[in-house]
Amino acid sequence: MSNAPIDDPRQDAPSVTAPKESAVGIPAVAGSMRVTGAQSGARRGLLTLTAVNQKQGFDCPGCAWPEPGHRHPAEFCENGAKAVAEEATRRAVGPEFFAAHPIADLAERSGYWLGQQGRITVPAYAAPGAAHYTPVSWDEAFDIIAEQLGALDSPDEALFYTSGRTGNEAAFAYQLFARRFGTNNLPDCSNMCHESSGSALGETLGVGKGSVLLDDIYQADLIIVAGQNPGTNHPRMLTALEKAKRAGARIITVNPLPEAGMQRFRNPQTARGLIGAGTMLTDLFLQVRVGGDLALFSALNRILLQVDEAGGDALDHDFIAEHTHGFDAYAKSLLDQDEEAFWSAVRRATGLPREQIEEAAAMVLASQRIVVCWAMGLTQHRHSVPTIREVVDFLLLRGNVGRPGAGVCPVRGHSNVQGDRTMGIWERPPAAFLDALRDEFGFEPPREHGLDTVDSIRAMRDGRAKVFFAMGGNFVSASPDTEATEAAMRRCRLTVQVSTKLNRSHAVTGEHALILPALGRTDRDVQGGAEQFVSVEDSMGQVHASRGRVEPLSDQMRSEVAIVCGLARRVLGPDDPVPWEEFAADYDRLRDRIARVVPGFEDYNEKVRRPGGFTLPHAPRDSRTFPTSTGRANFTVNPITAPEVPEGRLLLQTLRSHDQFNTTIYGLNDRYRGIHNGRRVVLVNPDDIAELGLTAGEYVDLVSEWTDGVDRRAPHFLVVEYPTARGCAAAYYPETNVLVPLDSTAEVSNTPTSKSVVVRFEEDSGL
Repeated sequence: MSNAPIDDPRQDAPSVTAPKESAVGIPAVAGSMRVTGAQSGARRGLLTLTAVNQKQGFDCPGCAWPEPGHRHPAEFCENGAKAVAEEATRRAVGPEFFAAHPIADLAERSGYWLGQQGRITVPAYAAPGAAHYTPVSWDEAFDIIAEQLGALDSPDEALFYTSGRTGNEAAFAYQLFARRFGTNNLPDCSNMCHESSGSALGETLGVGKGSVLLDDIYQADLIIVAGQNPGTNHPRMLTALEKAKRAGARIITVNPLPEAGMQRFRNPQTARGLIGAGTMLTDLFLQVRVGGDLALFSALNRILLQVDEAGGDALDHDFIAEHTHGFDAYAKSLLDQDEEAFWSAVRRATGLPREQIEEAAAMVLASQRIVVCWAMGLTQHRHSVPTIREVVDFLLLRGNVGRPGAGVCPVRGHSNVQGDRTMGIWERPPAAFLDALRDEFGFEPPREHGLDTVDSIRAMRDGRAKVFFAMGGNFVSASPDTEATEAAMRRCRLTVQVSTKLNRSHAVTGEHALILPALGRTDRDVQGGAEQFVSVEDSMGQVHASRGRVEPLSDQMRSEVAIVCGLARRVLGPDDPVPWEEFAADYDRLRDRIARVVPGFEDYNEKVRRPGGFTLPHAPRDSRTFPTSTGRANFTVNPITAPEVPEGRLLLQTLRSHDQFNTTIYGLNDRYRGIHNGRRVVLVNPDDIAELGLTAGEYVDLVSEWTDGVDRRAPHFLVVEYPTARGCAAAYYPETNVLVPLDSTAEVSNTPTSKSVVVRFEEDSGL
């Protein structure tokens, strides 16, 4: 084992080159090998990379893009290789590290530096007023947690947060423990990312998940990729898009920024990709203004309705009559609008000329099978739920739900965020799920809805929540309104972080604080004398096994299942009838119970052992049945709305660099966008730079404006000329999460509006 250098590199003087016009290729291969060698060494690195995403291997701890039926020997992307290498690292954070670095020192370090220190190898505790974390035994850690939970006036004063890295088995045990304890306070990372998708799809289709499988991508005539950057966030998606293109599909890309991955893809698994020209993916690029997607889809839908009304046979009338509800009211809402006023509103919201939208509509009319893919570019606005409802309207008009090559495709970020929800990680569980828990385990679960992520921060802020327990993730950095979130966390009596590596959340503690070291997806997991495996669900509802292969760095690292079950027994006592020890010793016994509680998991232990796993049922996809309030797919009326931006301000979207996954920073370069050795940059259209009286290369403070009148400031950002949509800007999170107001959330879903931040630029105040 070794430790990284303690120097924290400066990140406030990045260099800038022209953005790339193609993605992946030889630089991605070289980057993958470089980080693997530096983190885990040749032998350990080879052991992990040859097993990642293989049928008898482990699931990549990165994104949730599904695995194809035929696996390439290198079934991973550059960022997947970085994620695996950092988890399989030989660098270690143990007693000596905690002795050398007080909590105050950790608080001054960058997220990049914290993550580079390596895997946490011992449980660590910070007592009230302590300057350092100090090692403790697992029994001592569980005693501290049990004491603090037992001192609460109500179980609802505890919060049980989950990130999307938690496997199905641990997620099910975790929600069972929380509900046995007596609360539905189960916020998760989905609240901050794709909650808007689930809200809209549940209302319109009856299932809050995507309706397509990989084969549908391959069979589509037209794929619309909106509010998503696959080249950085889901790079293996590019391979699927390339396959679709070669089968004849056309692709429309909708994005405020041109992204290299959606321009030309150089597939590193083919000679054409490595040394040839690669594949042009995008046929039509619609450079929409941030937040203009609702207006765009409304315009496409109005064109379809008008063409059909004129006798152009643009709609699937049989599908609409047999399977949908609300069509007449929906069509009337669009067709009755004044032509000039409608297109004026569309132009203001989208920034697109009518001719471009009509070109897109012509591509739609020429296509029988259409898939719409999206990510956080659609889900993190005030009007995100109406936007996604309008996407569903678009697909319903031509019957593009429930047939091959067509459907909705929300692309999840974290590797098992969808599986966690399926396993019951939800603050608003359906009654049927709670009934099944009751019948299986013989207790009455709490029925009152719990707190989501934003409401959890408010509860900690107001003193209504006193214990915060995080199963993975980096809550402080991932959440909005950083100063408010940190202040809320510090009000807690106890904060607990189940983690593989250090992050900012370990430096923002309650009165008592614990760090519990967990096994990762790559680690070999032996319980009860036998090797165990876990399972995950990808973005398309496919469930498969994940088996770690490398030896853990320390015998003090425990699996998430073992942590949850050990804690549950300690907190709930020896008389609790749930067989926690049995679950921890043999995950098959836990899966037996899941099979009797969660629909679609019947014969779980048999099906998950099949090569490639199994696909969960999805009524709209499988049978064109829709478990909605009407029993049909619902058309919805969604008036055009878009963010209002005062003169002299820009609309900022937060986004990832290519050298990061969520809040995990792998490096300080964003190769595709031409940013090197730094992260504090703001990307602005050259015309906006001139209009605002700025100069490319100068430093400014970003100050967000919202209705509460509070100035939230992110200091010292380099102004970079970039071909963004006019009136819009972009900068990396988590550095800009400080600008997102806690109370600025999406209607219905309560998701933070991280893609709709009104900002002004002020003189640089320095770091």
